[in-house]
Amino acid sequence: MDNIKISLILPVFNEEKYIKATLDSIINQSFTDFEVIVVDDGSTDGTLKIVEEIFKNSAIPHKIIHQENMGVSSARNRGISLSCGEYIVFMDGDDYILTNHLSQLYNPDYDFSLIQLVKKGGDDLSNLHYYGCEEITARDFIRMELEMKMPFNFVQLSYRSDIIKNNDLKFREDVSYGEDTDFAMRALSYGDSIKVSDEITYYYIQREDSLINTSKLKRFDYIPVLEDLAQFFKKQNLDDLAELMHTSRIPRAIFGNMNYFFYNDYDYDEVIEKMNDLDLFDKLSKFEGDKKFSLKIKLFLLNPKLYYIMWKKFKNSI
Repeated sequence: MDNIKISLILPVFNEEKYIKATLDSIINQSFTDFEVIVVDDGSTDGTLKIVEEIFKNSAIPHKIIHQENMGVSSARNRGISLSCGEYIVFMDGDDYILTNHLSQLYNPDYDFSLIQLVKKGGDDLSNLHYYGCEEITARDFIRMELEMKMPFNFVQLSYRSDIIKNNDLKFREDVSYGEDTDFAMRALSYGDSIKVSDEITYYYIQREDSLINTSKLKRFDYIPVLEDLAQFFKKQNLDDLAELMHTSRIPRAIFGNMNYFFYNDYDYDEVIEKMNDLDLFDKLSKFEGDKKFSLKIKLFLLNPKLYYIMWKKFKNSI
């Protein structure tokens, strides 16, 4: 274990249909100096048996942990506590990576590295967002993400382990939406440099049976997480980022999730009631920035019902 450069943390829960493909993609990495930490979060199917069988025939350093079902954040935190690598990388149990994933993510002159992710649903692939740079400061990256000019998923990053452990960073176990972005943004705030690659090495698999349950408008639960993150930035004397959270990221998240509910035919009155309960109208009004987006918000705030009717008629063309 003395030469572990990357710890790959893989939480799993009832993944027996997909876990072999995931593990095969890990085992076939061209990079060699890594360990795999699989944390089985109380699976009731054959997931754990498949994991044990595959690693029985592998020379890759690994730890297989079984715990009672406590959620994906708990599983990831358990993995962090057991990791030995210079960097930490995360995967989900039904995704897969290309053979150069870890080699692209290991850049010892940087605090973080970033690769391209593509979302795959059936035969459909998502559009890519090319970053247009080979490196960027962590603070600039956060700023651009808050303006939604540099979208990312936390699994696209490698994290220098001492940044995570020295600052006792953990995934929030009290929320079910946005805990991954929260973790990544806090980690980034403690670092300096990010190596950026436009290599597509991570395939994020979208399946109907693995989608986050949004039946109770859970996507709006992201807003309090972002508000807590703004307070964190303020305590770190990153006042510009805290301000940008309130004037850009939070309003964009509110409006985007609201339109998601409209698009998926959620009941208008339930959406509006939830927005009132969370005081989202006032938070939405604080947006500053892009004039076209600002106009959309103003039209909605002026007459939410009329906006909804027109939006449903023209499907996001207003």
